[in-house]
Amino acid sequence: MINLELPKKLRASANQAHQVAAQIFRPISRKYDLGEHEYPVELDTMAAMVDGLSDSGTQKISGAGGGRADDEAPSTDVLLNANGGNMSALLNALETSWGDVGLMLSIPYQGLGNAAIAAVATDEQLERFGKVWASMAITEPSFGSDSAAVTTTAVLDGDEWVLNGEKIFVTAGQRSTHIVVWASVDRSLGRAAIKSFVVPRDAPGLSVARLEHKLGIKASDTAVLLLQDCRIPKDNILGSPEVNVEKGFAGVMQTFDNTRPMVAAMAIGVTRAALEELRTILTDAGIEISYDTPPNNQHAAAAEFLRMEADYESAYLLALRAAWMADNKKPNSLEASMSKAKAGRTGTDVTLKSVELAGAVGYSQRLLLEKWGRDSKILDIFEGTQQIQQLIVARRVLGKTSAELK
Repeated sequence: MINLELPKKLRASANQAHQVAAQIFRPISRKYDLGEHEYPVELDTMAAMVDGLSDSGTQKISGAGGGRADDEAPSTDVLLNANGGNMSALLNALETSWGDVGLMLSIPYQGLGNAAIAAVATDEQLERFGKVWASMAITEPSFGSDSAAVTTTAVLDGDEWVLNGEKIFVTAGQRSTHIVVWASVDRSLGRAAIKSFVVPRDAPGLSVARLEHKLGIKASDTAVLLLQDCRIPKDNILGSPEVNVEKGFAGVMQTFDNTRPMVAAMAIGVTRAALEELRTILTDAGIEISYDTPPNNQHAAAAEFLRMEADYESAYLLALRAAWMADNKKPNSLEASMSKAKAGRTGTDVTLKSVELAGAVGYSQRLLLEKWGRDSKILDIFEGTQQIQQLIVARRVLGKTSAELK
């Protein structure tokens, strides 16, 4: 069963990530919030350091390989525990998001597409794409949360796939070196024909139409991509090219089992940052937060802080559970959605309530509280909205299919 005490190797890795967040991200956080679409050049040095640590074996967090469960992870023996790539990636995402989630999403070679590659790539593909910087392109102008409604097409032409379509809200869509694109190989076969493809940045027919101006995570670029007779090699389709109608959409959807706990970790990192800032503000104001006195016998702000801290702890534990299950090769679709739903909701609640309780200083730009309030909203939306996560959880708990419970 899961051991809630982090092993020494993960504590060391998380501590290094925290130092990056504190010494690199926090000092430049406001700069890139105000300078939207300006590339954070400070991250290049950090990316080189991360890549070096990964190559030396000190850390396992560079590229898609860092998000794949270890081959030696136990599948049936409950007496054994594996804490591998998923847990390491989750803790590093949490700590760096404590510094700045927009900058975390801008770290070279750490894109959401890397988690997609880790989820479904073959061993040969992982060798080729394991260290690229991959963003993920799913959403289109015609749909948001219904990932099965993909209209982008991929047609095999000799030794190349030809892709056509438009993708929106692609995180790191301009900066990444590769894009994992969801497309249908045969729209008449429905969702079973949706596959993911690795599209290099320099692929003919791929272009950036525009960059979005956003409420939060402004340090991260969010792009609209056009695929116009875009050609990529035949073997750039992730996993098997065969369409299995019986298996349906499950293969591609495995991506979310990796990425949703990661997004949960981002929300948890921002939540912790807000709670720490709020505690300092309340303490300086003479408000004591006691763990020995019932909340209803304390100052209203202290009682509210305790409620939010409890939500933070539960979100943290749910995310750990989802990552641990992935590392131990246990199906975690339910737990991944639970962790993402809880963390996303908690992030928005805690950051906005912290702005409120901090008063005028919370609403001003003197602190980062108002920024965290803006940043946290997207973490409850992308990779599946709060409502979609609750729907998935309900289906799993009630044993209903997507056709039976909509």
